[in-house]
Amino acid sequence: MEKECQDIEQLLRDGNSIQIKPRGYSMYPILVPERDEAVIEPLKDKRLKRGDVALYRRMEGQSQGILVLHRVWKVTDEGVYMVGDNQKEVEGPLAPEQFLGIMVGMYRKGKYIPCTHRAYRLMTSGWLLLRPMRPIISGAAAAIKRMIKTSKAKRNDS
Repeated sequence: MEKECQDIEQLLRDGNSIQIKPRGYSMYPILVPERDEAVIEPLKDKRLKRGDVALYRRMEGQSQGILVLHRVWKVTDEGVYMVGDNQKEVEGPLAPEQFLGIMVGMYRKGKYIPCTHRAYRLMTSGWLLLRPMRPIISGAAAAIKRMIKTSKAKRNDS
């Protein structure tokens, strides 16, 4: 796993774009693990702004932590504050040197969606505004999906 992270970092440092499948649910429902793929480009001279999704190395004490793909909550003089789309806790401030790349698009069920697409921007802007209510919304959506799945299973058993 650590070797894979080092390879990702090296590819980005060398100026390459990468495609990765998120593993956790921190960016759900925008990025669904094992289904969607994030297209990441090196940051280079790009400046992060609210709403961008960035790949960064989480620092844990004196050691380097895991690679994380989260959305920019805000940028201040102190650093960048990040939050996952399925989280309400904000992480930061993060230092500029922790950032490796920026998401420029995603593949959902094989279809490419650029981060500049109007529908994507509208959806993610709204989702940022709903940050305090995310756990309730995500929980309700998961409950509805379970009810639908259970209902279909019962119909198939009949």
